[in-house]
Amino acid sequence: MLTHIYVRNFAIIEELDLDVDPGMTVLTGETGAGKSILMDAVGLALGDRAGPGIIRHGAERAEIQVSFDPSCLEPVRQWLAEHDFAADDECQLRRTITGDGRSKGYINGTPAPMQLLRELGEQLIDIHGQHEHQSLLRRDMQRRLLDEFAGHAALAGEVESLFYAWQHCNDELETLRRAAGDRDARLDLLRYQAQELEVLAPQPDEWQAMEEEHRRLANSNRLRDSCARAINQLYDDETSVGNVLAGNSREIGQLLEIDNTLGPAAELLDSAAIQLQEGVAELRGYVDRLDSDPQRLADVEQRIATMFTLARKHRVEPDKLGALHATLTAELAGLENADIRLDQLVRETAAGRAAFLDAATRLSGGRRKAATKLAKRVTADIRQLGMPGGQFTVVLETVEAEQASTAGLDRLEFHVSANPGQPPMPLNKVVSGGELSRISLAIQVATIQQGGIPTLIFDEVDVGIGGSIAEMVGEKLRAIGRTRQVLCVTHQPQVAALGHNQLRVSKLTGDATTQTRIQALSDEERCDELARMLGGVTITERTRAHAREMMARAQEH
Repeated sequence: MLTHIYVRNFAIIEELDLDVDPGMTVLTGETGAGKSILMDAVGLALGDRAGPGIIRHGAERAEIQVSFDPSCLEPVRQWLAEHDFAADDECQLRRTITGDGRSKGYINGTPAPMQLLRELGEQLIDIHGQHEHQSLLRRDMQRRLLDEFAGHAALAGEVESLFYAWQHCNDELETLRRAAGDRDARLDLLRYQAQELEVLAPQPDEWQAMEEEHRRLANSNRLRDSCARAINQLYDDETSVGNVLAGNSREIGQLLEIDNTLGPAAELLDSAAIQLQEGVAELRGYVDRLDSDPQRLADVEQRIATMFTLARKHRVEPDKLGALHATLTAELAGLENADIRLDQLVRETAAGRAAFLDAATRLSGGRRKAATKLAKRVTADIRQLGMPGGQFTVVLETVEAEQASTAGLDRLEFHVSANPGQPPMPLNKVVSGGELSRISLAIQVATIQQGGIPTLIFDEVDVGIGGSIAEMVGEKLRAIGRTRQVLCVTHQPQVAALGHNQLRVSKLTGDATTQTRIQALSDEERCDELARMLGGVTITERTRAHAREMMARAQEH
């Protein structure tokens, strides 16, 4: 449920901080006061595209934030957790737009792309009117509404899962069948390549080890000569570093009897002598172990050449030959067992197809029964809502299994005729914004117990109607407001009187500024506002009495 709206520097709204109550809330006010601007702001917070001129004159950026209580919306809580936007008891969507057209979105304080704002917003609010958020125009939403109306949401989910399982088996089967034509040639090639690599038998990290050994063998003479020379200069020669260091160490040691502050220096010299002795010992051991076997060098060079040739042949790096051997061996095993897997997939695909068709057929039957009931109910309602000759139908087309989808065997579309004598046409082709809002209202009433979106916004749903029809619209909105949250922008007192709550939108004009203010109305203030809507410029006590009577009648619904 929507709990709070904050808007700053958007259009003529300088700053708005508004708490939103449950039930049906009506927004009223003079034309141009900014009622629909507030709805536009909410749409932007939900990821709608930002047009030019939306930032208040003189401001650098606009900011909109909407807050929701997700405690009773388990799918929303799961979505937030899956996308790392989880929060304990609140869900916030925030949007900022700067003067250069740049826009940033946030979900629970974390930056988020517009796509995620839209994805989350579609689960939280459905805006009916001339907006981008008209989910009713999408065929997938129409199908979902029908399935929910019929109580088939679980069966529709089963059909979707069975379709994916069937297609997965079928795709693997087709892949094996396409490969069957060149399977024998591929097998021969794989056997040759795998055998070639098996003879080579590359070991993990072997290439690096072979390169290191080759460098050592190829430079053995230089290594031996340099180490021997170092041993002589450091330790064996009469003038070696070792002899010089030993002599100086003894002399400093004797001086300790004169000045014991030379102790640290003497200790360091003794330590240097020990380290020098150990370093020379290491060099002697290295020279003793150094291998200069020409045959071993030739063998290493031959193996490196063989590995390099095979690597170039297979277009891989030499150190990847072991991984290539494993890949080729696995593919070879798969092809050699392909006949067994092919037979298995034929059976699995047939079983998957049968299971899908069984579930999809049951779903189609349920949809057809529900479509007739929904069409009758919505047709009756839209005729009460100012379209006396209106007709609503659900067009269902059954397709063959080969044309099936995750939705089953049906192609579904809502059709409507708003006027007598006109054949029903797809919803998005034949209705105006006001008509669409009223049709949406009728469908929402029909599916009230099944709908999952908690907040519905109807922007001027009563355009072009009045009197008893407007009252009927208000009654239906109030009925929805008993179980869902409804926000409705209206100019009709008959609709406004039936709201559980009322907000008055007014425009304040100064010498150089214009701004919008929204005020929650008390019962007495509601009476005055309804009287204004009823009586226009001149408001009499009789007009106020009429307004009080309308408010009293609303309590009966």
